[in-house]
This record gives sequence, structure tokens and C-alpha cells, in this order.
Amino acid sequence: MFRIALVAGLLAMTNAVHAADALLHASLQRVAHERVFFGHQSVGAQILQGVKELSAKEGVPVFIKDKFVPENGDPLRKLESFKAFVGTGSKYDVALVKFCYVDINADTDAAALFDQYRRAINDLRASNPRTVFVHATLPLTTVQTGLKAWVKRALGRSPYGTVENVRRDEYNRLLRATYAGREPIFDLARIESTAPDGTLVSVTWEGITAPALSPEYTTDGGHLNASGRLLAAREFLAVLAQASSQKIGGLAAATR
Repeated sequence: MFRIALVAGLLAMTNAVHAADALLHASLQRVAHERVFFGHQSVGAQILQGVKELSAKEGVPVFIKDKFVPENGDPLRKLESFKAFVGTGSKYDVALVKFCYVDINADTDAAALFDQYRRAINDLRASNPRTVFVHATLPLTTVQTGLKAWVKRALGRSPYGTVENVRRDEYNRLLRATYAGREPIFDLARIESTAPDGTLVSVTWEGITAPALSPEYTTDGGHLNASGRLLAAREFLAVLAQASSQKIGGLAAATR
């Protein structure tokens, strides 16, 4: 009985891997035929490295036009840079900008930032009616631990990654509430906060719980390691493929 159960388990795992690879291959093939623009900084570059690795593994070359949008710590300037890079006239089939975790700190007004983002996307959509815009959640960081973190909490101060992740989650909740089910979302925060065993990594500060970056996906608390970038790249490609399929039918809903 044990041997039968073991074989059944291995077969189930093999089928799941084959299904995942089939989805990846289909996503790559779809994205390969699209004009995609991606504005980002260092975490975005790591995701694109993951895309390159997956593309080579599957033997499906893809090209994604990308730019580093200046500058970290100034999200409003990033929005203006993104608007300038995308331009007008629907040069791209799909476009998105991804903020960095350093673009939000403990003092950021997440609602005001999201309002500026929404306005920028509306402006871009008006001048690029045939472009599908993908919305990206803010990436997260791990939470400071150890003696310094304990001392900070004892003094009523927040260890790094507590209030900051709460603010990031405030922004991400607004983004999901506005676009989920209507327009494509690259939910990087969800990927980063879901540990390899499927549990949600989180932090709590003053009664508020927010997702945090799983330590298994990073080497420095913010940037993605090999495992993290490959997971993010798979989802990135799947969302781009989904956005591609909405170029016709989805635009009517997007412009309501």
C-alpha cells in the first residue's frame, strides 16, 4: 500500500510539473508576439533575468522592451518618466510600471500615491487606446529580526519592514480593489509573501497585519534570489499573456 501511495504521489507531482511547464511555454509563445514595455528598477531587472532563464529553458525567445525609470525614492517622478517612455499612439500592446519597495516608507500617504498612479494610467490610456496596461503591486521586504529588532520593539519603535510593509499593503489593497477582475494585475506582493510551503508570511504592528517578503526568496531582505526571481518571472509571463488576450475584448471594460 505504501509503495502504491508513493507512486501515486510521484505521478501527481510529475503531472503538476508538466502542467506548469505547459502553461509557461504557452505564456512565452504568446508574449513573444507582443510589443511589451516594462518600466522598473533593480527588482524588475531580476524578474527579467528570470524571464531570460525561463525563455532559454523552454527554447522560446522573447523580447521585452524595458527601461530603468528614475528614480528610486521618488515614485511621482517614476510615473512621469513612465508616461514619457510610453508616449502616445499605442506603440506597445502591453505596458506596465513597477514601483520599488523603497518608493514607500513609513510616512508615505499610500492613498495619495495610488491616486496619482490611477490618474497617470488614465492619462496614458486616453493617449494609447490600443495598449493594455498591467498593474503591479508593490514589492515587499523581510522584517528586521534579532537583538536590534527586539530593542526597537521594547522602546516602542518599529523594526524595519513593519510599518513600511503595512504602508505597501495599503497601496496594494487599493490597487486590487480598483482593478481586480477588471484589468490584469501582476501581484508581485502575493508571490513574495507566499512561502514555499504555501503559508503567508506577515508582520503585525499596532494591531495591523500585512504581508512581508518570505526570507526564502531573498539574500538581502529586498532583492530576489534565484528562486524568487523564477517564481516572479513565471507569474509575470502568465499575466502578460493574459493581458495580450485582452487587447480586444478587455479594452472596452478598461476604458469604462
